[in-house]
Amino acid sequence: MNTNDNPAPDLAALHEQPSAVQPVAAPAGGVPAEAQTEHPRPSAGIDPQLYATRLAFSVREAAEILGVSEKSIRRLINRRLLKSSRALRHLRIPKSELSRYLETTLV
Repeated sequence: MNTNDNPAPDLAALHEQPSAVQPVAAPAGGVPAEAQTEHPRPSAGIDPQLYATRLAFSVREAAEILGVSEKSIRRLINRRLLKSSRALRHLRIPKSELSRYLETTLV
């Protein structure tokens, strides 16, 4: 068998040749558009009529009202900056407590 029949490729030449696969630029968020999924998140908060009639809110609702995450609400409760009720094993934050928290944290 003759070794000249199948010569080894020139590695330097391979690195200089453009690849057939072009990298796809990711958008500013770092995730390609194909991989992004839209998660519906009510950014406007809860319904004003619901806010007017309710006396207390769940952690999720309180987070929507204040415009923060649920984890932030739980941290405020743990730090005793926000008082909550554990009636029926569920955390409820009274409307008056949300108002008090906003008033006392004004700069």
